[in-house]
Amino acid sequence: MDENLEFHIKVSYFEIYMDKIRDLLDVSKTNLPVHEDKDRVPYVKGATERFVSSPEEVFDVIDEGKANRHVAVTNMNEHSSRSHSVFMITVRQENLETQKKLHGKLYLVDLAGSEKVAKTGAEGTVLDEAKNINKSLSALGNVINALVEGSSHVPYRDSKLTRILQESLGGNARTTMVICCSPAAFNDAETKSTLMFGMRAKTIKNLVTVNEELTADEWRRRYEREKEKVRKLHNIVSRLESELKRWRGGESVSQTEWFTETQYSAAIDDAKDITIPDVFPTKLMSESISATAPQNVQLSNISQTRTGSFPSSRVAAPSDTLSPTAGGVGDEQLQFLYQQLDDKDDEINKQAQTIARLRQQVEEQDEIINTLRKEREGQLKEITNLQAEYQSSKEEVKEVLQALEELAMNYDQKAQEIASKAKELEEVQESLLKQTRLMHSKDGELSQLKDTHQNQRKKYTEMMSSLLKDLIDVGECLNDQLTKPSVGAERLDEEFTVVRLYISKMKTEAKSLQSRVRQLEEERVQHVQLMRKSDDESKDLRTRIHAFEVKIATLTDKIDESESRKRHLQETVDNMNAEIAKLRANEQFMSGSGEQNEKILSGQSVIRAKLDEEFKRQSEHYATQVKSLRDELDEKQKKLEEYKDEANNFKFQSEKSQEEVTRLRKELEDKSTRLETLEKTTEKREQAKEDLRGLEETVIKELQTLHNLRRLFIQDLNCRIKKSANRVNALTAAEKATANNNTNNTNQGGNTPNAVSGIPGQQQISESLLMDDEDDDEPIQVGTLAQREKIAFLENNLDKLTKVHKQLVHDNAELRCELPKMEKRLKSTLERVRSLELSLKEAKEGAMRDRKRYQVEVERIKEVVRQRNVTARRGQSQIAKPIRAGHAPISNPHGGGVPINSQSVVRPDLLGAP
Repeated sequence: MDENLEFHIKVSYFEIYMDKIRDLLDVSKTNLPVHEDKDRVPYVKGATERFVSSPEEVFDVIDEGKANRHVAVTNMNEHSSRSHSVFMITVRQENLETQKKLHGKLYLVDLAGSEKVAKTGAEGTVLDEAKNINKSLSALGNVINALVEGSSHVPYRDSKLTRILQESLGGNARTTMVICCSPAAFNDAETKSTLMFGMRAKTIKNLVTVNEELTADEWRRRYEREKEKVRKLHNIVSRLESELKRWRGGESVSQTEWFTETQYSAAIDDAKDITIPDVFPTKLMSESISATAPQNVQLSNISQTRTGSFPSSRVAAPSDTLSPTAGGVGDEQLQFLYQQLDDKDDEINKQAQTIARLRQQVEEQDEIINTLRKEREGQLKEITNLQAEYQSSKEEVKEVLQALEELAMNYDQKAQEIASKAKELEEVQESLLKQTRLMHSKDGELSQLKDTHQNQRKKYTEMMSSLLKDLIDVGECLNDQLTKPSVGAERLDEEFTVVRLYISKMKTEAKSLQSRVRQLEEERVQHVQLMRKSDDESKDLRTRIHAFEVKIATLTDKIDESESRKRHLQETVDNMNAEIAKLRANEQFMSGSGEQNEKILSGQSVIRAKLDEEFKRQSEHYATQVKSLRDELDEKQKKLEEYKDEANNFKFQSEKSQEEVTRLRKELEDKSTRLETLEKTTEKREQAKEDLRGLEETVIKELQTLHNLRRLFIQDLNCRIKKSANRVNALTAAEKATANNNTNNTNQGGNTPNAVSGIPGQQQISESLLMDDEDDDEPIQVGTLAQREKIAFLENNLDKLTKVHKQLVHDNAELRCELPKMEKRLKSTLERVRSLELSLKEAKEGAMRDRKRYQVEVERIKEVVRQRNVTARRGQSQIAKPIRAGHAPISNPHGGGVPINSQSVVRPDLLGAP
């Protein structure tokens, strides 16, 4: 194979499923449309195309497409393809020498087989797939029938399958069909129909042409060839018409002058064998021939054939033409003349070709000169633009320096503000320390109050236990009918007074505890407010630091951009100078060809030398200034890096302080939660106190009732004792009277009726006494029942009080367990606050040092910038003087060179002027 041939192979793979085109190499592309190109050849729009260079890559693409193809299971086949697949290979061939291009396409189509639903047992989507397959195959059969019959309309658009295969079936293609059929008798009908389908497709015949992309030279050659054929045929027609006119005019034409079939075929064969040269200068050839050839009709016709132009009129009459008989010139002489004419035509063609080549070279040189001039003008414009940009960049650098100075001033102001804020922070921290100390003192007082409260609770419990014991003793006394009422009453009065004193003390202590808790709550609120203020101040400082960092970043970016612009401008200036030197060399070379240019250049050599020196001097001056600016920018960049490092250190320190503040906030939140819990406990205590107050009131009421009962009981006892004493006295008196009566009776001896009568009287008195005793015993029994009920009620209340007391004791124990933990946490927070204070002091000292360094650097930069501005103003001139040809440049008395701000321009049109 030829080494100059280059091939480009593309591959695409898609399927026609459910009458929709689906790309098998990119499953996301579904329902692709079919369009036509400029040659009205259909193609699938949007199908993925992959370039391949080996058979392995082609097989890999086929395997990838097969994996994405729709396959189903039917009763006839386990792997039944449910779609038509098309694998298209596009090949383009190009000859690198002749630029000849050929292209072609190969369609590899896998048609799904036609199915009978009765045999396959298709259902659901498989049935729909079978319907679409049979529909597309029937459309393909209709297209083949129309092509076989030669009908004017071929229904390619009935299906997307036939639309894609339009070029393969009835276009510029050769089609090969492979039929897969079953030899079984069970499928004889399907086999017969497929074979008939293949027979009909075999009868289609297409006219095939090569898909060749012709170049412009080939099209021109074909055009010249066809044009020469037309000219030959036109000459033949003109000869035949002239002969016909002679016959019609009544002349007799000899057989030697007849235009025979052999001459016609020879003329046509000559026209077929003619090859036209690449360069055909028609105009120059016609001019040269008209200047040298003799004045007759045949030569004019020959010149027209040589130049390739058609004659504007028919061939003249026979009298105008030269024949061997009429002119008296022999055949040998005519042949000799024709040979001379041919030689002259060859020489004229050669001369015309050389003239055309020379003219082309001249035109090319003119084009080169014009392009060089345009490039030179453009480069000079670019130089002027670069100078303007250089001035603008210099102004930008000045602005950047001014911005840096302003930034330094702002930085100083912000540093002062930071110092003031640091002082405020120190004051706030000192206040926080004071508040923490107060908190510690208040916590100690709280612990003392809790201890006192616990002691009071213990005393209260002891008093309650003593009261219970006393009540039990009172009950026992009541059960024993209170034999000794006076001693118990005195004890009860003493105990009641003691209880009242303790209750009053507890009330006063509860009030003092409430006031103390309120004071602690107010102090906590003040601490929280102070912490919030410190947090807000730290946020403001962070925002300011962030703003400074953003300003420093923007300024560094601006400086980098200005530096890159300066470097780019310097490089462009250097390139432009080199190109100008090249252009001058080309101009010298082009101008050295002519004598006049040599004369002009001999007068301008001095001017050009001076201009070269001026350019060199300017370039050196620009280079020195650019170097100085680069050095300054490097120094400033180093300083900016140092400032960035300092800013990063400040940022790091601020982040550390922020972390510490967050930790302190968390600790404060913990403390606030603990205080809330303490508040809740205090609320519970207050509720318990209120309950105790209620219980105290009830106890007081019950004690009052007991006291009243005791008084009543004592009064009843006194009354009963008095009654019993009266009765005893009455009984003793009665006994004494009876004894006296008995003694009297015995002494008198015999008054029996009085004795007898005395006995029943005594019985009456004893009965009356007994009746009185019974009457007195009834209210005693009733009083004891009421007292028992009241004692039971009091016992129930005392049980409730003991339960409340137990709960209070349990809460007190829990609080005692939590107190050491809270003290440890407070100690850790205090230590952390002290460490943070130390770190803040160190950070402040470092910030002060960095601030001093920054101020020193800023002052040094300001002095350097001022000195440079003074020196630059001394060496700069604000007068614009153009440099003209023939005048020497005026040197600057201060610096000797052309300054940066001068607006001197070298005009390109004056460099080549005499």
